[in-house]
Amino acid sequence: MQKDFLSLTNCSVELLEELLELSASLKGLYKGGSRDLCLAGKTLAMLFEKPSLRTRISFQVAMRDLGGSSVYVKPEDIGGIGKREPIKDMARVFSRYVDVIMARTFEHSTVTELAKYASVPVINALTDWSHPCQAMADVLTIKEHLGRIEGVRLAYVGDGNNVARSLALAGGKFGMKMIIASPAGYELDGETIDEANEMSPGSVVQTNDPRAAVAEADVIYTDTWVSMGQEDEKAKRVADFAGFQVDAALVNSAPAGVKIMHCLPAKRGYEITDEVTEMPNSIIYDQAENRLHFQRALLKKLVS
Repeated sequence: MQKDFLSLTNCSVELLEELLELSASLKGLYKGGSRDLCLAGKTLAMLFEKPSLRTRISFQVAMRDLGGSSVYVKPEDIGGIGKREPIKDMARVFSRYVDVIMARTFEHSTVTELAKYASVPVINALTDWSHPCQAMADVLTIKEHLGRIEGVRLAYVGDGNNVARSLALAGGKFGMKMIIASPAGYELDGETIDEANEMSPGSVVQTNDPRAAVAEADVIYTDTWVSMGQEDEKAKRVADFAGFQVDAALVNSAPAGVKIMHCLPAKRGYEITDEVTEMPNSIIYDQAENRLHFQRALLKKLVS
């Protein structure tokens, strides 16, 4: 039984497939008006270093849907994660109060240390290195719209960041083909690409040409050029990412009907245009919704 959910690297294909099936099953159950109160009496602690719309609301609603409750913990509430007191002390104390911990942090080491010392499951809800819940919600969305995951061609246009890394690992796990188009200096790290390709040979390719990346794509995916904590780099990043905007011209150079994805929040007019966001083949809000359905399944699997 897996205790934590910190990165797709640490998860077997069998577990990830089980989570996708459970996500779809629970989605159908709740859409049909029924409920599964498997976490009645259970409590989730939600630790945040970064603000969020989708992460907070989806986890809070998921826990409520399963009959449990949640406690939202802002950095100022506890004097900062690992600042007022050691993370290992926090982990042990939270383990005496709650049944599961979710953390959205800057450093990935924060969640790994929480997991090391906590006796309850720890979920990575985002770090600067990894965003596994987002990637799994994305895979669920792709499967819903395309009917498959294996062999799907996903063109990721933008920064080789935490989302790109988690998608690449998902590609390796599920046999999805991913081409990452980034400006020079912003590519995804070679170690992640090698890891994905060891799992599924040829699953991830890096390029600096966005049009080449989308030429045979089933899905075009993008993310912000300026993540939280990078605000001082905004002017440089905007200049460096010139030519990497997902606009109508780029979409028109892809196969007809290509799906558009973005993990949100979107800076319309920067990495994606308003026109593309609102296209009928945009599935951006479906993937946002699926954060709820995947996280509901994840909580049920780890806690019940």
